[in-house]
Amino acid sequence: MGLKTKAEYIESLRGMKPTVYMFGEKIESVVDNPRLRAGIEATGATYELAETEEYRPLIVTESPLIHEPVNRYTLPPSSIADLVARVKINRLMGTRVGTCFQRCTGLDCLSALSIVTYDIDAKHSTPYFKRFIEFLKHVQKNDLTCNAGVTDVKGDRSLAPHEQEDKDMYVRVVERNADGIVVRGAKAHQTGSLSSHEIIVLPTRALRKGDEDYALAFAIPNDTPGLIHVVGRSSLDTRQLDGCDLGNLHYSKYCPTVIFKDVFVPWERVFMCGEVEFAVEMVNRFSAYHRQSHGGCKSGKIDCMVGAALTMMDYNGTEKAGHLKQKAIEMVHRAETLYGCSLAASYEGKKEPSGTYFIDTVLANASKIHEGKEMSEAGRLLVDIAGGFVADLPSDRDLAIPEVGELLKKYLKGVASVPVEDRVKMYRLIEKLVMESADTISDIHGGGSPEAHRITILRESNLKAKKDAAKRLAGIESK
Repeated sequence: MGLKTKAEYIESLRGMKPTVYMFGEKIESVVDNPRLRAGIEATGATYELAETEEYRPLIVTESPLIHEPVNRYTLPPSSIADLVARVKINRLMGTRVGTCFQRCTGLDCLSALSIVTYDIDAKHSTPYFKRFIEFLKHVQKNDLTCNAGVTDVKGDRSLAPHEQEDKDMYVRVVERNADGIVVRGAKAHQTGSLSSHEIIVLPTRALRKGDEDYALAFAIPNDTPGLIHVVGRSSLDTRQLDGCDLGNLHYSKYCPTVIFKDVFVPWERVFMCGEVEFAVEMVNRFSAYHRQSHGGCKSGKIDCMVGAALTMMDYNGTEKAGHLKQKAIEMVHRAETLYGCSLAASYEGKKEPSGTYFIDTVLANASKIHEGKEMSEAGRLLVDIAGGFVADLPSDRDLAIPEVGELLKKYLKGVASVPVEDRVKMYRLIEKLVMESADTISDIHGGGSPEAHRITILRESNLKAKKDAAKRLAGIESK
């Protein structure tokens, strides 16, 4: 027990036996599959950096719950400093791996549960908060990674969960007994479900009377019987399997659909069951935390993109071109705006009755709306700076064969002092940063749709105060 090293984290996953399918085949060893291992390596960086003298003071702190050193990815925030540290660590990790490192979503679930289970108990005298605290102790003492099972497949989106023709379009209870519950359904876009030890399930939307079977929150190991992970396709996804043209040599992202085929959950792992009026609070708390998380990690990814742009300018001999410098500046200011919004959301946070600190939702959602538009613009600017070979560079294997390899190296040359191999590697990295669908699509839909972000801003903003300010300046009496 205690803080894991990266090696211990990898071995802990090796000891789990989840049911996994990918590309029409059953995967027996997640850790040894190159496609999945690249995602596991990204999560592993959160353990690796916690071992270093340079980053340990930021990533590791003492838990007020177990009074032992813990990785911050297992720590619901208990101060403004904790909220700020979340953002700083996420930017560090985004810069480090250049893609999704998968661990922040689990912390966002833990943080939401630490608030909402307390609130449910206050109204219904339920035992959820106590159960959650015991689970949290288990996560902290064993330095576990958790996955956020939030997004249901939804079926006909014009209908409530209980109105669906197929009742399994949202994860639901199909049986209750003395020992626990049995659940059925599926969660989509489950980034890192196989890099995680625990799957935490939360509702995906507001619920109403009739949806009681869908008002669920619980946690189970990722290899629980009946749990099936089906890894989704994304652009560039077979390159890890081929071991060629990788771009990002060590890290990548994968997103399974996770199917719950009559999965048993013991009562001690159930944190909400039937309290429909609290589903919207659970969703809003998780979403706000996760939108704050994105401001950190995506600003870190843009750091990588800026570095790639500047390096490619060096390699192409365009480092003095004023219009390209201006485009690099545009990329930098997008990263800093995302980062600033997320930090501001932290500094404006407030303590909840449970003792957990919650961020400012308007600022967190403002950051996420900005990300949805500006990440794609940062990618466009990066491609503009780099040039057309981002789209159609010949394979490394073509460079290696006698028939055309030397000719390609001759014609792919940029600045004379730069090895052609380095220029090719940088093109591949840029291709990965801007064209891998599993990561770039999350810039838009991660943490909810853009419209959900706008609705939250409208709902959470003090609109009356704004109108009163305008009326006061105009000399109109407020009513």
